[in-house]
Amino acid sequence: MQAVPSSPGPGLLPLLAWATGAMFFFYAWVLRVAPSVMVGELMRDFAVGAAVLGHLSAAYFYAYAGMQIPVGLLLDRFGPRRLMTVAALACAGGCMLFAVGQSLAMVTAGRLLIGASAAFSLVGAMAIAGQWFPANRFALLSGLAMAMGMAGGAFGQAPLRLAIEATDWRTATLFLAAGGAILSVAAWATVRDRWRGSGGIAVALSGLGVVVRDRQILLIAFTGLGTSAPVLAFAGLWGVPFLEAAYGMSRASAAGVTSAFFGGWAIGAPLFGWLSDRIGRRRDPLLIALALKTVVLTTLIYVPNLPLAALITLNLLVGLFGSAQILCFALVRENIPPALSGTAIGFLNGIITGAGALFQPLVGLLLDLTWTGQTQFGAPVYQASSYRLAFASLIACCVGGLLALLAIRETYCRQRLA
Repeated sequence: MQAVPSSPGPGLLPLLAWATGAMFFFYAWVLRVAPSVMVGELMRDFAVGAAVLGHLSAAYFYAYAGMQIPVGLLLDRFGPRRLMTVAALACAGGCMLFAVGQSLAMVTAGRLLIGASAAFSLVGAMAIAGQWFPANRFALLSGLAMAMGMAGGAFGQAPLRLAIEATDWRTATLFLAAGGAILSVAAWATVRDRWRGSGGIAVALSGLGVVVRDRQILLIAFTGLGTSAPVLAFAGLWGVPFLEAAYGMSRASAAGVTSAFFGGWAIGAPLFGWLSDRIGRRRDPLLIALALKTVVLTTLIYVPNLPLAALITLNLLVGLFGSAQILCFALVRENIPPALSGTAIGFLNGIITGAGALFQPLVGLLLDLTWTGQTQFGAPVYQASSYRLAFASLIACCVGGLLALLAIRETYCRQRLA
């Protein structure tokens, strides 16, 4: 690892750099969940069913998850400034392609480009936090960045739906493209590389080998998968049509209820980060939170005829407890030498976001298997019972994450140095 001379200026500049990374994650989440409020329009305009739409939405996650390990390696080697600048601009390009695409192949290519470039958002914010701030602030800053992402998820629900209703899904997506261009300028203006790595591909791959052979890293990754499936498959795509089917809500109202999920996550991520730093433990708060999230999610899905206040509260609580996922990143960082932290965090984030690539189309496939043939305005309509059957896969993933967590060692917030 070699230091790169830079002039970060006053202490405010590193904070602005981290804030830019956090805003990039906000933007990435808006784009991540956007298809959930375009379900009917996309099915109608491209004449597809739930399984195909699930794959279209999950194209983001195919690229995002697939890029996480390269992103970690690149950030460790080249630093965040140039990479985040180019990535934000590429994200804007992906939005434009999605907005103007006249075929399923074109809009899928747009989603792939969006996902690949958005892959630099959270890991980039964490790289900035790791380079410029003390280790005992990492979980808190990472939690705050995660909270920004959840705020983006909330913005990508009801507010984006209202924008689509006021214009159309293509115009709304073009406005989102402008956000990427603004972020690109902000990244170049604020982000500085405190250090960059050295060596070629052989050095980078040897570091990756260290990461993937570490049993604790693998267990933490499986735990992270258990925390992410509900947010990416339920809140990220299928929660809105489920509430429409089960409770007869309008799409805008269902999106508003689902937004509570992101509100809970936005509150919980910095809270769990602060609490964990404060008590000097990672594993125990994560274990309690994941168990509670599993119980609450099961209630939300399988208890029928819940009042509106209960639906909002349950969505908020699933997000709140699920936000303890941020402790997975702290656990990974503390289980690996600092020079490999970007690679390890990228690997973890690839597994976590891989839940979207796996569970969004899986839920769609399970819905298609139980479809009765009913349509509305040219789009398939699924029964509430079909959604509940498909969502059993999410509960199973939560339980698997709990089992993996039981085998993880506590780090007591201490960084492994070698």
